[in-house]
Amino acid sequence: MSSEEEKVLSTRADEFLQVFKKGAEFTQDLLKENERLRYRVFQLEEAARGGGSSVSLADENRTLQKRVEELEREKDEILGRIRQIEAENNDFAARYVEIEEENNNLANLYIASYQLHSTLDYREVLQIITEIIINLIGAEEFAVMLLDEKTEVLSTVAAEGVALAELPAVRLGEGLIGSIASTGDNYFAEDPASYAHDPLHPMVCIPLKIKDHVIGVIVIYKLLVQKTSFVQVDYELFTLLAGHAATAIFSARLYAQSERKLSTMQGFINLLTK
Repeated sequence: MSSEEEKVLSTRADEFLQVFKKGAEFTQDLLKENERLRYRVFQLEEAARGGGSSVSLADENRTLQKRVEELEREKDEILGRIRQIEAENNDFAARYVEIEEENNNLANLYIASYQLHSTLDYREVLQIITEIIINLIGAEEFAVMLLDEKTEVLSTVAAEGVALAELPAVRLGEGLIGSIASTGDNYFAEDPASYAHDPLHPMVCIPLKIKDHVIGVIVIYKLLVQKTSFVQVDYELFTLLAGHAATAIFSARLYAQSERKLSTMQGFINLLTK
C-alpha cells in the first residue's frame, strides 16, 4: 500500500471515529432531555391531581408528550446512524487487514521470485526452492523430482522430511506423478487433513514448466502441524514455482553443464599446449 493510500485510509478512519463520537454525545444529550421532559410530565400530572388548571395542564402535557415522541424518533435515527457507521467502520477495518495481508503476500512472492533468480548454482537453487516450500507454503514432507528426457523417468533430486530411498523413480505418464508430468496440470487432494501418506500418490503435485514443457514436479506429502488447508496465496506460490522455479533449475543446469564443458576443454587445451 502506498503512503498516499495509507494517508487516505487513516483520514477516513478518523472521520468515522469523529462522527461516531459526536453521535454518541448527541444520544446522551437526547437521553438527558428525554428524562427531564418525562420528569416534567410527572410534575404536571401531580399538579393536575392536586387541583391545577386542567385545561392548561392537559395542553402542556400533550405538548410535552409530543416533544418526547420527537426526541424518541431522533434518538432512534441517531442510534441507526451510529449502527451504520459502526458497520462501515468494521468493513473498513476488515478491508484494511485484507489489504495488509495482500501486501505481505505480494512481498513474499517478490522475495521468493528474486531469490530463485539470484544464483546460477544448481544446489543453491534447489535449497532456495526447499526453503520457499517450507517457509511460505508450510510443507513438512515433500520432494523435487526432475525428468530425464532421454529415459523419460522422474527422479528425486531434493527432499525434506522423507528419505530419498522412499521415493521411487517414476516413468513419465505412469501413476499420478507421471500423469501430472505428462499433462502439466496441477493436482491437489480434496481434503488435505485426511490425506494418508503414499509415495506414489502425493497430497499435492505441481509440474515445473517452462511454457508448456515440463522438466519435473514438486510433490508434497505432509503440511506443517499449524497448517490444515491451502489458502489463495499458496496457489499463487504454486504458480510461481511452476514457472520461476523451473526456469531457475533449467538455467542452473545449463550453467553447470557449460562449466563442466569449459573445464574439460580448458584441461584439454592445457594438455595440448604442454
